[in-house]
Amino acid sequence: MPLDAAAGAQLGAALGTSVLPVATELCRREVGAYMSSLDGVDDVVVACTQERALFAEIAQQKNSVAPLRFVNIRETGGWGAQSKSALPKVAALLAAAALPDPEPVPTVDYQSAGHVLIVGPADRALSWAKRLGTQLDVSVLLTGNAAGEIAQDREFPCFSGDRVAITGWLGAFTVKWQQANPIDLETCTRCNACVEVCPENAIDLMYQIDLSKCKSHRDCVKACGTIGAIDFTRIVTERSSEFDLIFDLSDAALLGLHQPPQGYFAPGASIDKQMDEALKLTQMVGEFSKPKFFIYKEKLCAHGRNGKVGCTSCIDVCSAEAVSHNGNLIKVNPNLCVGCGACTTVCPSGALAYAYPRTTDTGTRVKTMLNTYAKAGGVEPMLLLHNQEQGAAMVSELGRLAQAKGKLQGMPARVIPLELHHAASTGIDIWLAAIAYGATHVAILTTTQDAPQYVHALTQQIDIAQTILSGLGYEGVHLSLIQASSVSQLDAALAAIEPAQVPSKRGLFNVAADKRNTLELAIDHLKSFAPLKPDEIALPAGAPYGMVIVNKDACTLCMSCVGACPESALSDNANSPQLRFIEKNCVQCGLCEKTCPENAITLAPRLLLTDAAKNLQVLYEAEPYHCISCQKPFGTTKMIENMVSKLSLHGAFSGNIDRLKMCSDCRVIDMMANKTESSIADLK
Repeated sequence: MPLDAAAGAQLGAALGTSVLPVATELCRREVGAYMSSLDGVDDVVVACTQERALFAEIAQQKNSVAPLRFVNIRETGGWGAQSKSALPKVAALLAAAALPDPEPVPTVDYQSAGHVLIVGPADRALSWAKRLGTQLDVSVLLTGNAAGEIAQDREFPCFSGDRVAITGWLGAFTVKWQQANPIDLETCTRCNACVEVCPENAIDLMYQIDLSKCKSHRDCVKACGTIGAIDFTRIVTERSSEFDLIFDLSDAALLGLHQPPQGYFAPGASIDKQMDEALKLTQMVGEFSKPKFFIYKEKLCAHGRNGKVGCTSCIDVCSAEAVSHNGNLIKVNPNLCVGCGACTTVCPSGALAYAYPRTTDTGTRVKTMLNTYAKAGGVEPMLLLHNQEQGAAMVSELGRLAQAKGKLQGMPARVIPLELHHAASTGIDIWLAAIAYGATHVAILTTTQDAPQYVHALTQQIDIAQTILSGLGYEGVHLSLIQASSVSQLDAALAAIEPAQVPSKRGLFNVAADKRNTLELAIDHLKSFAPLKPDEIALPAGAPYGMVIVNKDACTLCMSCVGACPESALSDNANSPQLRFIEKNCVQCGLCEKTCPENAITLAPRLLLTDAAKNLQVLYEAEPYHCISCQKPFGTTKMIENMVSKLSLHGAFSGNIDRLKMCSDCRVIDMMANKTESSIADLK
């Protein structure tokens, strides 16, 4: 990499520290410099990841207590066509690496004793059962038309069936299947008596009856005798059992999820994939834990009210089916959650938030990187958000190929890569905050590893954020989704991105824990320095801001919408028939629209940029109706007229229609008076 002593001084100045040492053989001839840095208790950041294992071993041998961190500056900037200009980016990466680790969060624990079910065609399942049986507690479920020869010595439990249904996760799988063949493999003793007596040769050494050949002589039943393994009266018997692991060798995976639960492996017919997955399978015995990736604030949830369903964004986007409907609220299964964060990205209210790292931690990293980049003299920074698996591998490979062959440009000097647990774990709050901090572009890298619904969700959220920025007059394209399946595609995409216009002054605010608070801070800063000053910006469908439009000819002010609104955007007035609205609170969940019995409400996505968004406004008001008995106001004229019109011909009301025109007190008084008169009449 083109670094020298002057570079060390420049980096130190940018990071607010002393001159940073620049080494050429830190892991070999100059290892002493590294060892001396371990003497204290301060954090040690090593800008090399290739020799991470060696550096960690040296620290362990020295019994160092200094927290040790590693950061890759070589493939991410030091190698490439623009590596000589990458110093500001290197400073940004070093500054981010020096930040404290995120605070610990609750964990989700798994226990696996290694009881694995191998399910699939006999030729695959039985072969792998023999191989894995020495390391794991194996059971086999044979599916399809079994062919071949089953083991005679019953080394492991063996079942047969179809219509297999799998639920659960590592250490807690439940498998149900239909046992349809007359021969129960678990009861069968492999004595071959049935094979010998069958006149049609419908039974072979798989000990399953080919019903297309069987003529129902039942000689096999007699031969089986008291063993009772053969039962032709069995049409369908549902069976189930519990397992820790699943090795699915079916041609098409029984679980068609893009993100299957931990402990489920489905390599299909590929021998290479079977070998890889079998190796992973043998390592899934013991106790395991993972972070609980989400925080759910049910008070903010706009999923449902009073049996009506509004927002389903999190359910629709989850590729692991970890989010489900639970009455008026959602339920997230932490055992199934894989931490993609897509649910938090699409959640309009912030009811779902990413927990590890927290949104505030990610915001701090973004702000630190962009501020350090600017202090080091960098201009027109761009963020590249990528996941820690395929995305990180693609970024590293891009740097290596750019250095080795020179055919690729490599990572541009202004592009700062930010590794995330998953590419879908950030949304418009982080993106707009980054633009406010000075990022001239935010690109999200998706790979073949990402589910189609993630790509769709990110595209929709990018559209919303870009609409806001363009509406404020900022020129250029600020956000993009890079869908790359090869390093060359990534290289071309990065080279083609042009910097867009950003505020003349970088934002000083910090990303908040609450999504809508962060959005408000970011939008306020962007609005303050915006080239245009619009009062409102029309937003695409699915946006988390907007207006509620009321058809005044249809609305009866029944206030059903007020009772359904989860965000207190709609309210009534205790002193007057009014429907009131605070636009800033509205998340466009649609509950008011779906609850309204008169279909009088429609949604209009928009971002209102004036103070009116925070103020209480009256959407509709009407003259109150006065009780015909005491003249006290109650309800509205339209509501009472509609009620009288609809109920006047009903037998329960036709004789007492005037009671509908009375307040609740007078209605009771009138009912009691009539009852008293009837009682007196009966006595007479």
